[in-house]
Amino acid sequence: MFMTDTEALKHKFWKALDDSPFVFLQQDSEPGTAVPMTAQLDKDANHAIWFFGRRSSALARGGAVTATFAGKGHEMFARFSGVLSEEPSRERLDQFWGKPVEAWYPQGKQDPELILLRMDLGQAEIWNSDLGFLDTARMLFGFDMLDEAKQEHTETML
Repeated sequence: MFMTDTEALKHKFWKALDDSPFVFLQQDSEPGTAVPMTAQLDKDANHAIWFFGRRSSALARGGAVTATFAGKGHEMFARFSGVLSEEPSRERLDQFWGKPVEAWYPQGKQDPELILLRMDLGQAEIWNSDLGFLDTARMLFGFDMLDEAKQEHTETML
């Protein structure tokens, strides 16, 4: 199957996010709300990601948000926007629930502070910085890397 550069970068992004699902998430109207969050991914739903949160947090208000991501080993970077809202589906909550989440909510799924937030995805900017041996050597010897860098960057809708 042939993939465009954008499709290939999006594929690498989703794999990197799955390997290390940690982002910094902030409300666009209040940059001071930026906090680290763990993305909950559904391989069959590439239009949204989910986050467990607290009802008393600023993010629980929902609205326009931006997430920033740095993959393991800094081989992938991304910034993506979307709209955050409360996820009403109890099935989704059950799907993502596990011991790591339970550790943050002492009363379990009945914790009154527990909220599952859905981020409906929008615009993204993705950078692949996994250069490989040849590109690293070229860079160390001062060769122009701008053309290669352009091929490893895309702006797209998620």
